[in-house]
Amino acid sequence: MRKQFLTRGCFAPVLFLWVFSLAQVGGQDSVDTIFARIQAHDFHPLNEERTFTHDQALDRPGIANLENIDWKVHLLAVRDLIRIGTEHPKAVLRGLEHADPHVRYVSAMTVGILDLDDAVDALKTLAAKDPFTIVRSQAVIALGQIESVPSLSFLKKLMETDDSRDVRHQCELAIGQIEKRMGSTEKQVLAFRNLDESQFELVEAGRLAPDFELNNTEGGTWRLSNYQGKKWVVLIWVFADWCPVCHGEFHDLIEMQEEIVSAGVEVVTLECHDLYRGRVMVGKELDPEYWFSEQSFQKTYTEKIWWPHLLDRAGAVGAMYGVDPLAFAVHAEYVNRPSTIIIDPEGVVQFAYYGTYWGDRPSIKQTLGMIETGQFDFEHPKRLILSTGRSAE
Repeated sequence: MRKQFLTRGCFAPVLFLWVFSLAQVGGQDSVDTIFARIQAHDFHPLNEERTFTHDQALDRPGIANLENIDWKVHLLAVRDLIRIGTEHPKAVLRGLEHADPHVRYVSAMTVGILDLDDAVDALKTLAAKDPFTIVRSQAVIALGQIESVPSLSFLKKLMETDDSRDVRHQCELAIGQIEKRMGSTEKQVLAFRNLDESQFELVEAGRLAPDFELNNTEGGTWRLSNYQGKKWVVLIWVFADWCPVCHGEFHDLIEMQEEIVSAGVEVVTLECHDLYRGRVMVGKELDPEYWFSEQSFQKTYTEKIWWPHLLDRAGAVGAMYGVDPLAFAVHAEYVNRPSTIIIDPEGVVQFAYYGTYWGDRPSIKQTLGMIETGQFDFEHPKRLILSTGRSAE
């Protein structure tokens, strides 16, 4: 059986330590160190609307180079700020007024996860005035996570006035989150606090897939090793409820249920969000107005979704599997790479595909076809190519 895997190289130890090591965690000095490291990093730029990441070499949406570490700078900065903010919240709040938009972004994410009421006024200022759409969007998300009831009227007005469709959508979700009192959970805080970079990027073709256990949107648990010796397993990381590609894949999963089950395949979708956002994705909390569809997904999803949708709350499993949580901005939110992992009944990884933008991975039909034929050699025709002429591998 052929095995296909897009390799992930090792980072230079000096660079790794320069970017991520902390001499000590706690207090303003450590926060300033984190802010300085974010500010010093050369992130891929955003487009003119500041809603999508563009490859700085190709000047096209996405990131071709799988070795790029933008995601790790973002993810571990949030982790370290959460660790500090638990004891020193005021130190983290200063990041909301920082000159660098990436610092403002990760700070807004941090205060939302930590449920810091003292951040509400600063978040409202960011949501109303920040020139970066990505920051306004994240400030709105944070207000929902904090369950800021006094911000409801502000969010309803912003939903009518902001010139970004993406910010307006996040307002709709945040309003629902506040009204349902489904803010940030302790499980998400703990998931970020426990992130361990030594466990990142462990997947290798021909070897056993790392075991993991995650909650689904109903509060139950799903564990990979439960299927070893029994079924093929397909892991599909999706973005969020605003993703038309993801909804297209959900449609295919619904339509192909009989074929997939008959082939002895367990399909799992994963989302790097907390409970409320994960439940929105599967139609269980909100029926938003989407610009890409006139039809409601909610009734169809609540009746026909048959596979588990898992909450990879801090992207810990995604980081372990090479999915790069917080890799690039899509619709004004930093998200993971679109990735598909195929694991055989013995628990061995046969295929690991990491997208270079938000539409380049095998379809559900193509994924099933690889399992049925044993040919794991897919490459998307629109995959971004590095400027050297090599494929992004």
